[in-house]
Amino acid sequence: MATAFGSNYRNGAPRSSPRVVDSSGRPLSVNHNPKSSLKSKPSGIRKSSPASLGGGSAGAAKDDGGVPGRVRVAVRLRPRNAEELVEDADFGDCVELQPELKRLKLRKNNWDTDTYEFDEVFTDSASQKRVYEVVAKPVIESVLEGYNGTVMAYGQTGTGKTYTLGNLGEEDTAARGIMVRAMEDILADVSPESDSICVSYLQLYMETLQDLLDPSNNNISIVEDPKTGDVSVLGAISVEIRDQQSFLELLRLGEAHRFAANTKLNTESSRSHAILMAHVRRSIKDSVLSSVNGSNSHVSKALKPPIVRKGKLVVVDLAGSERIDKSGSEGHTLEEAKSINLSLSALGKCINALAENNSHVPVRDSKLTRLLRDSFGGTARTSLLITIGPSPRHRGETASTIMFGQRAMKVENMLKLKEEFDYKSLSRRLEIQLDKLIAENERQQKAFKDEIERISVEAQKRISEVETKYEDALEAERLKYQKDYMESIKKLEEQLVTNQQKLSNGKINTAANDTSSHINSREPAALASALEEVANLKKLLGREASLKKAAEEEINNLKSQLSQSKLLEASANSEILKLQKMLEDESRQKEKIEGDLAALQSQLLQLSFDADETRRNLDRGGGVNGPSGLESLISQAKNQQVNDPGNGEKASMAKLFEQVGLHKILSLLEAEDADIRIHAVKVVANLAAEEANQQKIVEAGGLKSLLILLRSSDDETVHRVAAGAIANLAMNETNQELIMVQGGIRLLSMTAANAKDPQTLRMIAGAIANLCGNDKLQTKLRGEGGIKALVGMVRCGHPDVLAQVARGIANFAKCESKASVQGMKKGRSLLIEDGALSWIVQNANNEATPIRRHIELALCHLAQHEANARDMIGGGALWELVRISRDCSRQDIRTLACQTISSSPTFQAELRRLRIEY
Repeated sequence: MATAFGSNYRNGAPRSSPRVVDSSGRPLSVNHNPKSSLKSKPSGIRKSSPASLGGGSAGAAKDDGGVPGRVRVAVRLRPRNAEELVEDADFGDCVELQPELKRLKLRKNNWDTDTYEFDEVFTDSASQKRVYEVVAKPVIESVLEGYNGTVMAYGQTGTGKTYTLGNLGEEDTAARGIMVRAMEDILADVSPESDSICVSYLQLYMETLQDLLDPSNNNISIVEDPKTGDVSVLGAISVEIRDQQSFLELLRLGEAHRFAANTKLNTESSRSHAILMAHVRRSIKDSVLSSVNGSNSHVSKALKPPIVRKGKLVVVDLAGSERIDKSGSEGHTLEEAKSINLSLSALGKCINALAENNSHVPVRDSKLTRLLRDSFGGTARTSLLITIGPSPRHRGETASTIMFGQRAMKVENMLKLKEEFDYKSLSRRLEIQLDKLIAENERQQKAFKDEIERISVEAQKRISEVETKYEDALEAERLKYQKDYMESIKKLEEQLVTNQQKLSNGKINTAANDTSSHINSREPAALASALEEVANLKKLLGREASLKKAAEEEINNLKSQLSQSKLLEASANSEILKLQKMLEDESRQKEKIEGDLAALQSQLLQLSFDADETRRNLDRGGGVNGPSGLESLISQAKNQQVNDPGNGEKASMAKLFEQVGLHKILSLLEAEDADIRIHAVKVVANLAAEEANQQKIVEAGGLKSLLILLRSSDDETVHRVAAGAIANLAMNETNQELIMVQGGIRLLSMTAANAKDPQTLRMIAGAIANLCGNDKLQTKLRGEGGIKALVGMVRCGHPDVLAQVARGIANFAKCESKASVQGMKKGRSLLIEDGALSWIVQNANNEATPIRRHIELALCHLAQHEANARDMIGGGALWELVRISRDCSRQDIRTLACQTISSSPTFQAELRRLRIEY
């Protein structure tokens, strides 16, 4: 294991005239210019931020051909340990660091030194956090964006490699190593629902690849994909990580199984190379397939498969190189040292071959070089940390480590985005949706049947109850009225009989007379009483008839409801049949989609074959008069640049001028054949990328031709390449004024309004962003719609476009801030007047590093002008400034935000009003 870094660093050797060496290690004269004789970074590579070892964000590396990215190398000095303090008390350190110049001087003696330059130089007091942010964090960001990344430590045993990479920070959280901090950032950025992280932990011990999570698995094989070149390990345990605690337990388990030994140089010397592999799979939401021309276009528009990005992080803790006479290894420890030195020697040979552009790289000489095949000369973004000690006793090992880092800086990788469509996820999603629809339909059908059955039963029950009730009531009324009727008839009959008897049995005439008179007087009364009784009976019968009629109407209503229920049941059955038919149609559509996918795959294979055939035909053709000749020259120029990165570009441009001529190339921009125009504008764009050719292109009328082509052509490819050429020309201040004079900004704004391709918008935004950096053109640029066009391009949402928009806004705000300080600018910012402030505030904490950095700078510059303060407070920009001053990872931006807030009376008043201490 490695020794912890402390602060007891001593550098007491006297300064002397340095001995400067060239790139091959040969000494140069002291009178030479130091700038020309220092070991410098290779040219022709995309520049990285001074505070970032891994360079800029890889968000732009989406081209299938990849983006070049040199291996970045940093050096870290271990402080003297207790033994060195005693033994080397009378000697100065063998190295002298110049971190501000990123240089290292290796002392050969008191009067002779060699000077080397690296991407970053860390002193013995550098914190673990700073080492991680500079060396590993850019690699982690690339892995999260879908690229492969490698972080590796190399150096003599006991110089702090394992401490830098694998320290768990259990006693001091500030001492956490790169592995722990990297997983913290990865877990903070991924989504547990849609993303996954799988980790394997291996060790290469005496040319045997073993699983640190399962020591019994001690013979893991290495497999290389012949198409992509990706390296995988079959049989290794892969653990899915959900939280930081489980990852720490995994590291503890692996460290417990790793081989270590006690040597004279290190009490816990690692005897194996440790390799941590983390596979990050991320789903990109709201992605759609590009439109496919032809009869199958409706298929691609109907499908929206998610995009999956697969990034692989490899962290390699190499075992330290050692000399046997110094380490005192013997027996089995001696055999381990031999194996370590052999594998490191094989790695050094591969680095030398790649640095010298040899045709053969001996990657199969060791399993270590096979595992790191993608890290050096492959498709991964690689950061190398070399660790050295200060002791002059180990000057030879220190010099060997430094030369290894110098050679590694010459290795160039070709970064490639690992992105694919997740058709399996789309299929599963469609199947789940179909199952849900079927289940929902079955549930609704069953519920509908149950409801119909319940309504039918309830209606039958109500009908039966009503029929029974009214039948009983009718029967009771009938019996009652019948009884009353019979009693009335009986009374009348009895009364009639009585009257007849009285009339027939009169005893005396007078009595008869009296009786007859009495009868004559009572007969009308009795008859009236009988008639009244009959009328009452008729009324009762009428009431009974009306009640019977009402009961019959109620029964008819219930029967009508029953018939309606039956109709509803029939309608429901019809709807169920329609749903079943729709499900059958969905199944047939799914089968048709699968067939269309198979046809698309077949067409893709055919197109690949046709493209290969066309490429071979072009390679066999000759001449430079047509598009094939121009493309052939460009292809030759690109091959020459790969073989000779330093001089390939100049040689290719010279060859184009010599064989074709600039006027001939510019004349092809007006050719009638569309393919010839496209090829010609591509050649002009490649020529404009070189600063030496820009003035020649402008003097020959190339700028005017490009603007005319941008105005007259409707081809999206022409627009994209022409805008890219104009963006290259716009890097020169003289050309910027010419572009404005010839109406270039108006043409670029019109093209941006009609463009849909993200790459076209990226080129246009880059050209306008370059023009925004000229403080003389700001008013005219805004007047011709440049700012509105720049803000309008955010509709695309593509991170590359947004990065260029943010850069242009930052440039414009910087020029305005400068003019305000000089007293040449009054009133609020033109950016605020054109409505850019809301977008700036929304993206101030964007996940993409380039966008966030430019927006943070733009906010700081806008806030320096007091006239913008009220608008910024109303738009929420003050809160973002406070956040930037506290949380921004770059010290210079934090300092600028703090100074801006402190110097603004309006901001201070607002913070006091809100009772916020600052």
